[in-house]
Amino acid sequence: MTTFILVPGMFTGAHVWQDTAARLRAAGAAAHAVTLTGLGGPGGAAGAAGADLERHIADVLAAIDSAGTAAPGELVLVGHDYGVHPVLGAADRRAERIGRIVHLDSAMPRDGVPALAAVADQSLRQQLAERAGPGTAGFLPAPARDEWQRWGSTAGVPGAALDRLTALAAPQPLGTLLQPLRLTGAVAAVPTTGVLCTGNGTSIELVQKLVGFGDPALRALAGPRVAFFELATGHWPMLSCPAELAEVLLRAAAGEGHRLKPPGAAEPPAHLRPFLLDVPELPRVRTGNVDLYLPRADGPRPAILFVHGGPLPAGARPTPRDWPTMTGYARYAAGRGAVGAIVDHRLHDLAGFPRAASDVAAAVELLRADPRVDADRIALWFFSGGGLLTADWLAAPPAWLRCLAATCPVLAPLPNWGLGGGRFRPADAVAGAGALPVVLTRAGLEMPEIAATVEEFLAAAESCGAEVEVIDVPHGHHGFETLDPTHESRAAVHRAMRSVLARLTA
Repeated sequence: MTTFILVPGMFTGAHVWQDTAARLRAAGAAAHAVTLTGLGGPGGAAGAAGADLERHIADVLAAIDSAGTAAPGELVLVGHDYGVHPVLGAADRRAERIGRIVHLDSAMPRDGVPALAAVADQSLRQQLAERAGPGTAGFLPAPARDEWQRWGSTAGVPGAALDRLTALAAPQPLGTLLQPLRLTGAVAAVPTTGVLCTGNGTSIELVQKLVGFGDPALRALAGPRVAFFELATGHWPMLSCPAELAEVLLRAAAGEGHRLKPPGAAEPPAHLRPFLLDVPELPRVRTGNVDLYLPRADGPRPAILFVHGGPLPAGARPTPRDWPTMTGYARYAAGRGAVGAIVDHRLHDLAGFPRAASDVAAAVELLRADPRVDADRIALWFFSGGGLLTADWLAAPPAWLRCLAATCPVLAPLPNWGLGGGRFRPADAVAGAGALPVVLTRAGLEMPEIAATVEEFLAAAESCGAEVEVIDVPHGHHGFETLDPTHESRAAVHRAMRSVLARLTA
C-alpha cells in the first residue's frame, strides 16, 4: 500500500490537505499530513521563533519514521511550495525508504541554497536576505485575504476555502527561509515527479523549452527517473481541485507521467531549428553584445533592433544572437533595406529584468550612434519573455522610435514571477504610448498562460486608444518561426515585417 506524506508550504498546516488526503485514503492509500513546527494555525508559532529549516526537516523525518509499516519504496513524499525543502532534506537522510518525491508547484532546491531563493517577490526576498545570520529569529507575517496572490495564483480556490486558508494561516519563522538546505546527494537517486499548476504560470511546455536551452543544471529534468503532470489551476490545487490532485498523486506513485526530451535527443531543440524563410546571406558586424546585419545600400538606413526573450540560463549556448529565428529576422530586415540588429541581453533570471532593460537601452544608443544607421528611424522588436521590456518604451516613446513590434510576447508578469505591479507591466505602460504604432503577432496555439497576458494588454490598449495592429497565426505555436514552417506562418512574418518597415520609411 502506498503511503503519502503530505507537507504544506509557507504559512499553512496539515489542514490544507484535508480533502486530498480523504480522497487518497478512499482510493486505498495511506495519507499523513504534516504540520511543520510553528505553522499549526493562529498563535501556533508562539514557541517557534527560532524554528529553522533543520527543525522542519526533523518534522518530516519524524513522519517518515512513524510510517513504520510502509515497505521500502512505498513512501511518497509530497512537498508543496516551500514544503519541498524539508521534504528533500528528509529524503536525503532516508533515501532508501522513499519511493518517490513529488514537487507540487514548487522550486528545484539545491544544496547550499536557502528557501528564500524560491520566493518570487524580489523586493521581499532582498529585504529578508538582509536579515540573514546565525540564529535568525522572527517571523514573516501571514498574508491577509487579499494578499495571497503575492505568493501564487489563487485561481480556482473557492471563496470559503480562501477564507479558511486566511483564518488558519500562521506566520512563517524566518529561519526556515534563511537557513541553507544541506544535501549529501543521496536524494538524487530517488524518483521524482513534478506537478505543475499552469494557472500559476508554469507548464510542461515551458519546462521543456528551458531544458532545450542546454543548461547543465536543468539536464537532470530530462532523466528517466523524472516525470511531470499538469493541473489547470492556480498555486493551491489541494484547495481548488483536490479530486484531480489526488488522482495525479496516485498516478505519480505508480510511475506515470510525461517524460521530457533531453537536448538533442532526436532533433535540434525548437529554438535551433531552421528559420521558416529563405533570407539573404549578408555581412555581420559584431560589436560587444550587439550584431548588425547590413543592407546592400548606401547612406544611413533605418534600423530594427531585435530583442530576444527569457529568462534564459546564463550558460545556454549558442546565445540568442546566433539562433536561427533571431538571425533570420535580422537578415530579412537587411535584405529589405534596413539594418537588422540583435542584442544579447542578460535576462538570466527573474531578477534580471532591470539589467536586461539596461542592456537594450545601451544597444539602442550603440545602434543610433552608428554612421550607417539613420538615428531618427528606429524600430524595436521584442520576442517571448522579452515582451515585458516593452514597458519602458511604451510608457515614454522617444520621437525616433517609429514602431514597436512584439512576436509571441509575454505582456504581463506571470503569476509566479513575483514582479507585482512594478515597472515591467506593458498593460499599464501602454497608456503612455500615444501615437506609437505597435505591431503584435500572436500564435493561435500559444501557451494559455502567455495568451492571457496578451489579452490583458490588448484590452488595456483598446481602452486608451493605442494603435495596435494584430497579426494572427491561427495554427501557430509559440516560436512558430521554427516550429511551424507553414504558408500561414510565413505570411504572418512577411506581413509583420512589411508593417514595421512601412512605419520606418513613412
